[in-house]
Amino acid sequence: MRSLFLKIFLSYWMAQALFLVLAILITVAMRERGESAIWDAQQAAVLIKAVRAYEQGGEAEVRRYLDEVRESQHVRAYLLDEQGQSISGRDLPRWAESVGKGISPPARDFWQRLMPTPFRRQGLVASSGHRYQLVAFLPPSGPFGPAGVPGLSILIGIISSGLVCYLLARYLTSPVVRLRAATRRLAAGDLTARAGGMTDRRRDEMAQLVRDFDTMAERLEESVNAQSRLLNDISHELRSPLARLNVASALVRQRSGPEAHSALERIDLEADRLNNLIGGLLTIARLESGSDSRQKASILLGEMIEGIAADADFEAQVRNCGVKSVIKDDCRVTGVDSLLYSAIENVVRNAARYTHAGTNAEISLERGQGKTGAEAVIRVVDSGPGVPGDALDKLFRPFYRIDDARGRQTGGAGLGLAIAERAVRLHGGSVKAANRPQGGLQIEIRLPLSVADADQNQAGVAEAKSEPNPVAEIRPQTDPVETGSPHLK
Repeated sequence: MRSLFLKIFLSYWMAQALFLVLAILITVAMRERGESAIWDAQQAAVLIKAVRAYEQGGEAEVRRYLDEVRESQHVRAYLLDEQGQSISGRDLPRWAESVGKGISPPARDFWQRLMPTPFRRQGLVASSGHRYQLVAFLPPSGPFGPAGVPGLSILIGIISSGLVCYLLARYLTSPVVRLRAATRRLAAGDLTARAGGMTDRRRDEMAQLVRDFDTMAERLEESVNAQSRLLNDISHELRSPLARLNVASALVRQRSGPEAHSALERIDLEADRLNNLIGGLLTIARLESGSDSRQKASILLGEMIEGIAADADFEAQVRNCGVKSVIKDDCRVTGVDSLLYSAIENVVRNAARYTHAGTNAEISLERGQGKTGAEAVIRVVDSGPGVPGDALDKLFRPFYRIDDARGRQTGGAGLGLAIAERAVRLHGGSVKAANRPQGGLQIEIRLPLSVADADQNQAGVAEAKSEPNPVAEIRPQTDPVETGSPHLK
């Protein structure tokens, strides 16, 4: 039982139900003993009146009197003569015959075993010299008999206690549930997540914990937003002097001699790198803030990936490398075309840059099933040196670099994978990096399929399960389509 709600609810309910049942049993047992003591005190008087009624009015009179006793005290009583025969005007039941002989009948149920015996016998010698005895059976014992507590009352009591315990358990655990949901949203990157609400009217420790969490989340959101605004402002401020630097460089190039061209080209190169760095910072700031308002549209990933692979393959020929695309299933997603293109291109160019000379990087596309439904799965693999295991989770941090094979000599600023991860996350997807057993790095991108494509995928799966295709049984299986660079064909 892992649920805190169930633990609290069942514990309180069992305690309440046990308390209720014990209270009823003790109350009934004490009442039973009290009623028995009362009858024992009255039994002698009842016997004397019954004998007097018999001697004065016969069996009819004693029968009338014992019927009154039964109606008023719920006690079944019989008057016997010296031979043990009934003189009450009624036939003796078996228990009365046994009690008259001094034999107590056995208990009929568990409750009668716990309680005092309900059978009574008392003798009397009248003034006439005749011997009489009175046998009686007290009201049925037990909590569920006519003189006890009705079973419906206990059922109502248990249900009522269960309702109270349910409300109490829900009252105690509801802040924990909201706190857990807000923590998950905050961990997923939603800085607006808050756990408050109904706890505003509460003043207990759980409400204080929720308010402390909301205060922490609010300060965290303010800190991250301030950092993002600072990064955005600095990037914008750097654009103006950088533009002036480019203009000044062009003017100096026109007025200087050939001997200054090499230095000016170096200035232009560093200015371009700085310009790309600023553009990357602005992109990250925009994606982190969620303020990218570009309109989303339906995108065919197969066509996009083939175009990216062709461009990257052409550029990789300088290092005697290649980039292949394998489209197993064409997928349609909803998103910003340019943003997704840039994200996938950054990952593919990264793979083409670090794959060993003479090898190929590969990008594949297929359908997959995720936790939330059908997904497009894009895998980009290379045959490079890979990365240390402890660095896999850090690859998507801005400016993160590895000192060896993936160092600064590649010319990047460490923003490409960071931009890719944030762009994919903005589209509801995820990015994961892992080292391949045969060497190299694999980056997996998962994007949710558009609604129409996901429905078509589910319908196709259901149809494939329900109706076997006889043509597929005799048609030879073909390999997935592979598209390399058009310049090599």
